[in-house]
Amino acid sequence: MRTTRIAATLVIGTVMAVILAACGAGSSGSSDAEPGSNKSVTIAVVPGWDEDLVVSHLWKYVLDEKGYDVSFQELDAAPMYIGLAKGDVDLYMDMWLPQTHGDYWKQYGDDIVDVGAWYDQATLNIAVPDYVDVTSIADLKGKAAEFDGKIVGIEPGAGLTRVTEQAIKDYGLDGFTLETSSTPAMLTELKRATEAKKPIVVTLWHPHWAYSAFPIKDLTDPKGAMGKPDKAHIGASQDFAKSNPEVIEAMKTFKMSDKELADLEKVALQDHPDDVEAGTKAWAEQNKEFVDGMMN
Repeated sequence: MRTTRIAATLVIGTVMAVILAACGAGSSGSSDAEPGSNKSVTIAVVPGWDEDLVVSHLWKYVLDEKGYDVSFQELDAAPMYIGLAKGDVDLYMDMWLPQTHGDYWKQYGDDIVDVGAWYDQATLNIAVPDYVDVTSIADLKGKAAEFDGKIVGIEPGAGLTRVTEQAIKDYGLDGFTLETSSTPAMLTELKRATEAKKPIVVTLWHPHWAYSAFPIKDLTDPKGAMGKPDKAHIGASQDFAKSNPEVIEAMKTFKMSDKELADLEKVALQDHPDDVEAGTKAWAEQNKEFVDGMMN
């Protein structure tokens, strides 16, 4: 997703590249992998993007079972793409293409392996509680005072942030400001508002467990300002793809339906809010046939 803090994220990306290069130097052998493959795997995770978090944990579970040593590295979107292009991280599970992450892909895509799409109905949305009497983004015009003049957003560097800022202009939502901080902060405000039955406007996306946890609805987008559905792709560094063809081939065939992904998010994040790894393991044990098919 496109960042609005180019200078800052480039500095972060440089620092993280040095750290990741130092942390990812080692590897160990195992009969489960292709000859010469690197058994140490670093998966980049963008904080607050829950579909990314649970799918990354799911693949960690599968790769751990195959003898890989999997670790996570939390990065914002821009440094993540920089790290993946440089080979400082090995995998990222949530590249939204062709639109949401399109700017990053144009800049770094030549140095990243697009393994393929695992989810095909990724959408960006502006949402309100279902008790609020608006149905379209256009209906927000002239109603800024009812919502304290703000749309509660997520991270400044998110593609959703860029798209929403453009939607505010396209719909002429004078008086509204997009308030950015983080996904957890947005969800906290959403929870607080819906419990008090107060009006709120937030930025959200599908898939997300918030749609089952809170009484909310997406606003229609007659101008198409939020874009068409994207697909969630897996990205790999070139070095990792070359040295781990077995993993790459398995990931090429990996797919999740809305129902499977929603169920994974529920078990991993809502049923086990303090231990995503334990929640993912519980889901994997409940869905053994699916998990066994991920990497034969």
